[in-house]
This record gives sequence, structure tokens and C-alpha cells, in this order.
Amino acid sequence: MIKNLVYITMVLAISFSSNAQNKVLSKENTNNPKLVVGIVVDQMRYDYLTRFYNKYGEGGFKRMMNEGFNCKNNHFNYVPTYTGPGHASVYTGTTPKYHGVVGNDWYDKETKKMVYCAGDDDMISVGAETEDGKMSPHRMKTTTFADENRLFTQMRGKTIGISVKDRGAILPAGHTANAAYWFFGKDKGHFITSTFYMNDLPKWVNEFNASGMVASYLKSWNTLYPIDTYLESGTDLNNFEGGFKGKETATFPYDLNTLKDQNGGFDLLKATAYGNSIVTDFAIAAIAGEQLGQDNFTDVLAVSFSSTDYVGHNFGVNSKEIEDTYIRLDKDLERFFKALDAKVGKGNYTVFLTADHAAVDVPSYLQTVKIPAGYINSSEQKKMFTEFVTTTFGTADIIENVSNNQVFLNRAKIKELKLDLVDVQNAIVNEIINYPNIDKAYTATTLSTNEFNSGIETLIQKGFNQKSSGDVIFVYDPAFISYSKTGSTHGSGLNYDTHVPLLFFGKGIKHGATFKKTEITDIAPTMSALLGTSFPNGSIGQPLEFVLE
Repeated sequence: MIKNLVYITMVLAISFSSNAQNKVLSKENTNNPKLVVGIVVDQMRYDYLTRFYNKYGEGGFKRMMNEGFNCKNNHFNYVPTYTGPGHASVYTGTTPKYHGVVGNDWYDKETKKMVYCAGDDDMISVGAETEDGKMSPHRMKTTTFADENRLFTQMRGKTIGISVKDRGAILPAGHTANAAYWFFGKDKGHFITSTFYMNDLPKWVNEFNASGMVASYLKSWNTLYPIDTYLESGTDLNNFEGGFKGKETATFPYDLNTLKDQNGGFDLLKATAYGNSIVTDFAIAAIAGEQLGQDNFTDVLAVSFSSTDYVGHNFGVNSKEIEDTYIRLDKDLERFFKALDAKVGKGNYTVFLTADHAAVDVPSYLQTVKIPAGYINSSEQKKMFTEFVTTTFGTADIIENVSNNQVFLNRAKIKELKLDLVDVQNAIVNEIINYPNIDKAYTATTLSTNEFNSGIETLIQKGFNQKSSGDVIFVYDPAFISYSKTGSTHGSGLNYDTHVPLLFFGKGIKHGATFKKTEITDIAPTMSALLGTSFPNGSIGQPLEFVLE
């Protein structure tokens, strides 16, 4: 009798203790947002927030600024400022020096060939019978804050990545993601994935792909408001824009249904404002399809709007097309936030918005207003460089590859010729620094053995990865690019490429603004601090405590 009483007492005590622990865990979890939404707008300059401000409604960008926190002096702290490294850095809280994504594509010194940041030959496409799905995050060496949230919640918190671009979905979602989906255009207009995540598309994705939603955007693209009110951008007809095949001028309107056959079928939509609308449609479908934000374990939804980048590359940052694209993106954001309000609940989610890089004004336009700018004559520089190497070292075979503003040396050939590696690196620096519009050049030895604390040298060093970067790194003059004379590009460490928006709003976020300098690597540890998780394992950023309640 006494034994039974002791046993019952012990069971009740254990049960009470367990229930108490569960209540504490439940209480702790409910203090966190149910959903964190990370938004990356591809090629978004900071001044798009201010230049187009009066064209925005109250529910998109302005809602984030009015209800949340605006970091007005936010910059990338490394070069190169490209899409792959940008997305990786936002979510890992570190730079290419540590996460290893040193470009969109780069020369692999081990395999002696170019590799793609998200490419993975071991994977198979899911949703397409092409190689467009042979992708994974395996080249990114460090964790994302989404990975850390998955570990913290014992894999109960979901992570979903969505973008038009594969790398824009895959790298933010990280290594432990439940799924990453990206757009496959051509003759399909579908979202696809990779066997890294699953072997078959979920029912909700198949239903979205079969809905006809994407095809509905093959219509006329005209300005949302009368074009004569678009005073924040240049003239519609000018010499600085690319345009589409099949249309004589790069001017509104664009009959997309007519133009699609000469411009990649459904891929055409990626290069219009409607590409962002498609991503918004799919992200809203994902909230319901994946049941995001429906329990006390925080989920992460990584959304990348890539069409802004395609439009910028084609038409330039001062075009009517880019203005209309951002006005329409503002409408898409408002629609997206309303869906979050309805499906997750106001006060239950947290959002940040930033960019993977910004972009330069079209140099040919800058020249017309007397700002120093121009284009690199790559063929002429290649000719001079080849002649120098051959004359100096007796052969051009010591050069293995030149790409991404880097020179890769053939170490085996240098050893065979009994040359000193450092001497060869220095000789190349001393040669190419004399070429027109090359502003600076550094050897890998210099970057590996010195620590820079300011200037472009610091940015180069944070983008330099000993295993993946070249033997010599060089930098162009400001506003000089190796690109076509129409459209904008990016990649430098100058303000026009590094200064990007950083907005926070939602649960746990203060209302306010700052001109204090913040860096792109601060975002991930700020999210980790909000969630109470470990920081991403390679993070070098600092939590922005003035943003958090």
C-alpha cells in the first residue's frame, strides 16, 4: 500500500514537472514570431526607397518604414557584389572569405573549370526534364540563420526558399531547408526544385503550376500610372537601354504575348515587372501549402525578387521600366503583407527587406552629364597582357584563367620553370596597374599576409577566399565596367553597388530609423538574436540591438 502510494506520488511529480517544462517551452516559443520572412530585392539601390517614395502606396515599402525600423546607411562590406555572394552573406552573416561563395560562377582551381555557385551534378531536376534542377547549396560552407533555427527547434521549424533564380532560393534557405523552389520558364512557366530537397513536387506546387496563373501575365506591360507622371526617371526613348528582341525600341508598352517566342518563352516574364508578381503569387500559395506560421515553432520563408535585376541589367537604373517595376513591386509587397496578416496574423510575424547588391548608372548616360565613367576594352587589355607574360616569362602557359577581375596562375608550370610565385604575382601587379582604367591591383600573398582596416582593400580582403580566389585581384576605376553600353551592372565596392536598403518590421521590432552605418552581415545575427538561437557558425556580424524591442 505504501509502495503504491510512493509510486503514484512519483508519477504525479514527474507528470507535473513534465507539464511545467512543456508550458515553459510553449511560453518561450510563443514569445518568438511564428514566421520570419526574409525578402531580398535583387539589384535594389537604397535610393529607390527615396526616389520613388511619392509613388508608393501605404501598404508596401511605406508600411515597413512607418511601422518598422529603417537602416538608411546599410552597406555590403566586401566585393564582389554579385547575386550569389549577396544572398549567401545576408543569411549567413559572413562574407565570401568564410562562406566560400565567391561569385555567381568562378574558376575552380582543383577541377580546372568554371563552377556555378548553386550547381550540383549529383542532383536531379524535380519538375523539369532538363538540368535546370541540378542544384544544391553544397558550395556554401557555413550555416544560415534558417539552418540554426531548424537545429534549435529540432527540425520542427520549417524553412522554404522561393525565387525566380535558383541561387536566390537555394542559398538563403540553407543546408537544412525543407524546400527551395525556383522558376523554370521556356515552354513551361513552372516552379521546380531538386532532389536535394525531395523526389516529387508537393500537391500545392503542382496545383499552382497547373493553375494558369503564370500564363495570365503574358499580356501587355504598360506603366501602372500615366507615363508622363514618371518624373523620377529618364526619358522612355534613349540610347542607354537594351530592350527585347522583336520590338524596335525599348519603350512602353510591351506586348509580352507577341514578344515571348523571340525572348525565351515564359523566361521573358522574368525580365518584366510581372516576374515579381509571379513570385508573390507563389509565396502566398506557399504560406497555405506549407502551413507556415501555424504553430509555436518559428518557420522561415526566404523570398527573393529577382526580376528587378533583370530589368536593371536590360534597361538601366534610370529607366522608366525600372521605376514601373518598383511601383508594381510595392503593390505586390502590400498584397503579400495582407496575406501574412490574414494567414499568420498581425503581430505574429517578422519581416526584413534588403538587397543582394545595388547597381551603377549606365556609364554611357553618365558620360552625357560629364561624370567620369566608361567601358573597359577587355580585348585590348588581354592582348597587352598576353604579350607581357610571353615576353617576360617565355610562355603564356603560366596563366591558367582570367575571370571575375582575377588572374589565376598555373602553379605547376611556374614550378616547372623554376620561377618564384611571389615574384610572378608582383610582376603581374606592376604590369596591369598601368593599363587604362585599372585603378588598383593586389597579389594573393598581400591579401593573405596583411590586414587592412579601411578602404577598398578591406572589402577586397573580406571577399578573398584563399582556396577559391585568384593570384592577382584588380579593381576598375569608378563607374567603369566591362559590360554592354546599354543597361546597368554591379560588382564593385563603390557606394552605387554597396548601399542597399535594410528594413525591419513586425514582431519584436522597434519603430525608428538610423543613419548609423550597418553592414549586410549584421542581418543574420540580428535574426538569431530575435529568435534566441545560435548565430550562424561563420557569422562575423553584430546584432542590431537598436532594432529589437
